[in-house]
Amino acid sequence: MPLEQLLIYVIYALAAATAILLIEALYLQFVAGRRQRAINRRLARLSGDVSQQESLRNLLRERGLSDSGDYVSGLVWLNRLYVQSGVAGRPLVFAAWFFGVGAVIALTILLLGGGLLAALLAWLLVALALPFWLLRRSRSRRLKQFERQLPDALEMIVRSLRAGHPTSVAIGLVAREMPDPVGTEFGIVADEVSFGADLETGFRKMAERVGLEGLQLLSVAISIQSKTGGNLSEILHNLSKVMRERLMLRLKIRALSSEGRVSAIMLTAFPVVMFGVLLLIAPSYYGDVWGDPLILPVFAGFGLWALFGDMIMYRMVNFDF
Repeated sequence: MPLEQLLIYVIYALAAATAILLIEALYLQFVAGRRQRAINRRLARLSGDVSQQESLRNLLRERGLSDSGDYVSGLVWLNRLYVQSGVAGRPLVFAAWFFGVGAVIALTILLLGGGLLAALLAWLLVALALPFWLLRRSRSRRLKQFERQLPDALEMIVRSLRAGHPTSVAIGLVAREMPDPVGTEFGIVADEVSFGADLETGFRKMAERVGLEGLQLLSVAISIQSKTGGNLSEILHNLSKVMRERLMLRLKIRALSSEGRVSAIMLTAFPVVMFGVLLLIAPSYYGDVWGDPLILPVFAGFGLWALFGDMIMYRMVNFDF
């Protein structure tokens, strides 16, 4: 494949990604921005004319769940990814946006004479790869935000319990006073408990919706306390303390490993950037080397070796604990 045609494909892919990100930004600005006055999404829905039960059903449906909070798709891993990403909107509508925009971009490439292969690659990138990447990115960002908010939410529950309030009232206080994502998730638990579910089931389903390890610990603590009894406020206080110290330790490790991460990024990006610069300022620098039959195997070997080095550097500066 000639280099010029490869660059055209790269430009098409970047244009498609830019269009999708622009559409997402406009959606967040004009659709989701209408509910920014409320402290969280659940309170925004309750401020309308719908009942509390209907609001709960709508919140679950737009997250890709059934009215009972269970997965609705046979592809559980994909359904779980969509739920944990926190994307607001029906999953089919979300997928239709990317399929439609991908089809438009592919048709545009065909009309401009880009070829069927380029149109197919652009459609696959926009309709399949890009939404999957956005969902994973949204899930990672949401988990980090939830991890920062959870200790404060637990401390709020502890203070409410020590003041003499029942557990359901303490959870409802978090739902009213905390912003998203914690506010809406605890609000769903409060609504489910109000409509007959037990507290253990509500926290277990919230742990599945969010996917945070700390919530799994919270769900287990609630389950054990409901069966054996004990001081719930003291349990939650200790759990909040552990989560806060764990978060501080993770941030400290991230700060100490920042130099290694930057070095890894620079070492990875430098050859690619220099290759692009040489192609721009001196296109004839490499001469007729592109016609050599060994060029593709050599490039593939160097690429795999670079990926292997990147993987080692990634493992050196990322810690799971």
